Amino acid sequence: MKFLVFTDLHQKASVIDKINDMAARKGAEFAVCLGDVTDFGTPEDAADILSKINTKVYAIPGNCDPLDFAAGISNVAIDMHGNAAEVGGYRLVGLGGSNVTIFGTPFELEEDDLYDGLEGNCEEGMILMTHAPSYGILDQIPSGQSVGSPAIREIVDKYHPILAMSGHIHEAFGVVVSNGTTFLNPGPAKDGRMAIVTIEDGKVSVEMIGPADH
Repeated sequence: MKFLVFTDLHQKASVIDKINDMAARKGAEFAVCLGDVTDFGTPEDAADILSKINTKVYAIPGNCDPLDFAAGISNVAIDMHGNAAEVGGYRLVGLGGSNVTIFGTPFELEEDDLYDGLEGNCEEGMILMTHAPSYGILDQIPSGQSVGSPAIREIVDKYHPILAMSGHIHEAFGVVVSNGTTFLNPGPAKDGRMAIVTIEDGKVSVEMIGPADH
């Protein structure tokens, strides 16, 4: 199974061409969008952007997306906010929004709501897609402070996903493998960053794609 992962597009629609080109060139079977499709935009904005992606898209909202994101995109993408789906023999579990920030953005959730929004859908060895990262992993802002979600980290520690994907923290892109889980932040798509994930026999490999890759 091979798929493209992107996040934090922030309404920079010009990047869609690169997403489509990379998905086609790398043989991605579908795309996973980890939120912040818009930059404080409308559900219609989100739907318009996602409709331009040439492959099936599994999507969650980010903290800069509208609260009615899910209803807006339902005709053009698969809404994964608080939902689960079967992909390639694996359970894909999603939850959008972020933990509370200092910025008062539109789609922020308390830790209890993040935990409860995931718990009911989780199973051992799943694939996890969230906008906010797990606390302590790919969650450091430039000051060095960790701003990820303790609730998401608790879910990860409990269910041991083979892959935990997140965005939100633009500077903290990369891949970390810890306790059998591959953590991925592909970096902000608005800067031309994304990733190709391949999963074979439970083994996860990631190809990071940067601004200079065409």
